Amino acid sequence: MTQALRKLVTFDEFVAKYPDNTLKRYELHDGVIVEMPQPTGDHEEIIVFLTTKITLEYSRLSLPYGRPKTVLVKPPENESAYSPDVLILNLPNLVNEPLWKKESTVTQAASIPLVIEVVSTAVASSRETRPTHCLTNWRDDYHKKYADYEEMGIPEYWIVDYAALGGREFIGKPKQPTILVCCLDEGEYQINKFRGNDRIQSLIFPELNLTVQQIFEAGGTIIS
Repeated sequence: MTQALRKLVTFDEFVAKYPDNTLKRYELHDGVIVEMPQPTGDHEEIIVFLTTKITLEYSRLSLPYGRPKTVLVKPPENESAYSPDVLILNLPNLVNEPLWKKESTVTQAASIPLVIEVVSTAVASSRETRPTHCLTNWRDDYHKKYADYEEMGIPEYWIVDYAALGGREFIGKPKQPTILVCCLDEGEYQINKFRGNDRIQSLIFPELNLTVQQIFEAGGTIIS
């Protein structure tokens, strides 16, 4: 049996085919269109909580940051485009972004002090049966996006794994809910893992007073 080849699309084709008014959300992973699953309520409550706390913090510090509704992050070196769960923008640098005005897309690390992905509970659909669309899963956050955000030079990347879906090499054995804070150091991410009552240590927001338990409880995850 001969397997049909997937049709790869460019970033320009992607943004032209899937405008902002679509009822579904998509990302582009190396030329493959990925359908983003409808998130659970727990997932969304964590995003709301984090967005509120971080917005209060950069407002308190009078930093020129903002949290957009729908913006794509495009690694310059490949045909990918991501829609992070939480994206903090450095607003003054947007004038230097070539894709900002027409496509609300950022490509420069100077525009992105912090990006957060809340690990999805969705399982990837079959790539054989759905060759050009598939649902995202935890490996995208831990592997692909990690590598691309690091390559772009984004200073800080959080992986919020409230359901303990990641591989054991990331969140331990037995698996337990974990937040990984990846901070750029000489071009490479240094990973710090936080659990339970640990206070999140952020280089971007060093005075942020927030524990893992507070974040996870916002989504209904009770840590014993």
